[in-house]
Amino acid sequence: MSTPGPQESFISHLIELRDRLLRSVIAVIVVFLGLFHWANDLYTLLARPLLHALPKGGQLIATEVTAPFFVPIKVTMMAAFLIALPYVLYQIWAFIAPGLYSHEKRLGVPLIVASVVLFFCGMAFAYFMVFPVVFGFITGVAPVGVAVMTDISKYLDFVLTMFMAFGITFEVPVVVVVLVKIGLVSVAKLREIRPYVVVGSFVIGAIFTPPDVVSQTMLALPLWLLYELGIIVASFISRPKPRDSEAYHPLSEAEMERELDGLDSDSRQRGDK
Repeated sequence: MSTPGPQESFISHLIELRDRLLRSVIAVIVVFLGLFHWANDLYTLLARPLLHALPKGGQLIATEVTAPFFVPIKVTMMAAFLIALPYVLYQIWAFIAPGLYSHEKRLGVPLIVASVVLFFCGMAFAYFMVFPVVFGFITGVAPVGVAVMTDISKYLDFVLTMFMAFGITFEVPVVVVVLVKIGLVSVAKLREIRPYVVVGSFVIGAIFTPPDVVSQTMLALPLWLLYELGIIVASFISRPKPRDSEAYHPLSEAEMERELDGLDSDSRQRGDK
């Protein structure tokens, strides 16, 4: 039986990739269809932090004709993708896992799971902790006589930006561990650049959050603390385990006598010369 050539193997990989991508897309579509009936409710849930911060009588508005239909659809599609994300990641992992070594597989699964969990934690932190503070600040500084009525499309863009910012921020421990594991940077170097990371955290917080100290700190502080967490985890993972051959074993009496005899014979040979 002949083995498949390089071209046949490449084509088979492409077919497998197509099948797994198709399964992932179908999974997202199935979840989307299941959530379609509650599209408006999902957008209301997403807008709840701003609605609670608005003064009495405040509301969201739609400045585009199609926005009342397409914006809830976008929110529903985002929710469907997040719900189907574990299955999508499984399809990706099933495609790349056969080409990995055993130690890479042992490291890959925990990193993927940790990445997903941390990203969701970042989104939850933004929704439950940051949004009430940010929207409370925005509505609180509005001049007298100015009605705060945000467009639903602009609100969705702002929320997605904040979700991505905090989701990526919460991935810092995973990035730190990967950099140390592949040998690109050492734990000592990470500790050395700590002051620059602290300053950079506040710079990133100033870029991705509204111009108030509270929301800036709410992004910078988790970024710094997660960096410290990544250093702690990386220090445990990168700590070399002593091999049995490298571990210290005291010499037995017989081995000690042989070593002494060898030294005596060497000294006699040098004396004869």
